[in-house]
Amino acid sequence: MISNQESLNLSPYMAIFDIVVPKDNMLRQINELVDFSFVLEELKHKYCLDNGRNAVPPIRMFKYLLLKSIFDLSDADVVERSKYDMSFKYFLDMAPEASVIDPSSLTKFRRLRLQDVRLLDMLIQKTVEIALEKELIKSKSIIVDATHTKARYNQKSPKEFLMEKSRNVRKAAYQIDESMKEKFPPKITSNEVKDELAYCEQVISVIEKEAHLAQIPAVKEKVNVLKEVIEDYSEQLHFSADSDARVGHKTADSSFFGYKTHIAMNDERIITAAVITTGEQSDGKHLQELIEKSQETGMEIETVIGDAAYSEKDNIRYSKINNLELVSKLNPQITQGGRTKEEEFEFNKDASMYVCKAGHLATRTARTSKKDVGKNQRQTYYFEIEKCKVCLFREGCYTEGAKSKTYSVTIKSTEHTDQETFQNSEKFKEKAKTRYKIEAKNSELKHRHGYDVASSKGLFGMQMQGAMAIFAVNLKRIMTLMKESE
Repeated sequence: MISNQESLNLSPYMAIFDIVVPKDNMLRQINELVDFSFVLEELKHKYCLDNGRNAVPPIRMFKYLLLKSIFDLSDADVVERSKYDMSFKYFLDMAPEASVIDPSSLTKFRRLRLQDVRLLDMLIQKTVEIALEKELIKSKSIIVDATHTKARYNQKSPKEFLMEKSRNVRKAAYQIDESMKEKFPPKITSNEVKDELAYCEQVISVIEKEAHLAQIPAVKEKVNVLKEVIEDYSEQLHFSADSDARVGHKTADSSFFGYKTHIAMNDERIITAAVITTGEQSDGKHLQELIEKSQETGMEIETVIGDAAYSEKDNIRYSKINNLELVSKLNPQITQGGRTKEEEFEFNKDASMYVCKAGHLATRTARTSKKDVGKNQRQTYYFEIEKCKVCLFREGCYTEGAKSKTYSVTIKSTEHTDQETFQNSEKFKEKAKTRYKIEAKNSELKHRHGYDVASSKGLFGMQMQGAMAIFAVNLKRIMTLMKESE
């Protein structure tokens, strides 16, 4: 039940906050900046309004998750810190002497209360609205990119992952007290996950009995991670690796197992849209969705800036139809005509034909392949087969018994031709220089807000993590812009 959610806090100790939480404290500033009542409005239908025990206010639960993201803490650590950190208690609208929640409540809140809530879009919408109200957004351009997040469970088996996390706990303990090697239970030889779970619980039990170790942050944090892994398995009621995660490729030679977050950000470095997908998804396919989501927040867009992944013909066509400048370089294969074996065939502009390295000129040409939507046609040049049969360079060029010898090049579409002209302009080059901003934002998400590794299992968990991380970085950016404008 969530009745009387806005009742006054009558604790006699509330004045402590004015002493220990200064006006320039980030959490105090966030409280003053954001009216969190939108959370209650969005979630109240998930609670009973007139029956049962009073629930922990959904706004407070939401703020716990926000603190977890801002400070990159585990569920257990964010609750532990809220016991003694007065800035946390002030932010959570708690009395100084109030007791905290059980960490397991956060798991239930995520899974039961936030299901079916478009939290990512809602939180981005809220931050952009605040920025527009404060007149902090002046630009009419967005920068797009995708960043990857490794799955929590990687491609290891559940048993291997549990072994890794329990090993981290033991190592942390050994660094402080080497005698602990004699106190941990012997490693199991069974291949059963349930046996590995039991072993992990024994490791935790040993640590908790050692008072001189249990409260040391380096050890405690590893123990809390192991506890969350065990709880996550119990909550899911089955023992499998992350079934939603997929293999994606950062380069031709490197890959990752996890998820992608496709991001749009304006020149003021406020994220205006995000789409979270599995790791194998193509960056360019989500451009139109990012543009439309950004426009829904109230952003006026004239220019879209991205890398070569966004220069697909469909995106070029979409940009033209919607009067948008697409600052995205074409793939070199397109600008160079999609040619293969360039060193073996030269174009003779006078004859308008290709010449092979033996000096033979093509005899005729024709357009080949169907004129499919989204695909370029190819111009095919035909060589005299009788000359090819006796040519000194026929090895590797002419296939014995072939009835024809051809050479094909891609024909640039009108869209690609126009985009190439724009790509060579000074205007394009100047606007492309701002693309570095989104790479810095991706780095901030990963290195300050724990976005390099998924904090839980599955696409839903990744979406929750993304929503809170992006909400946190947007709020921090808004406060920075407000200070700069003073």
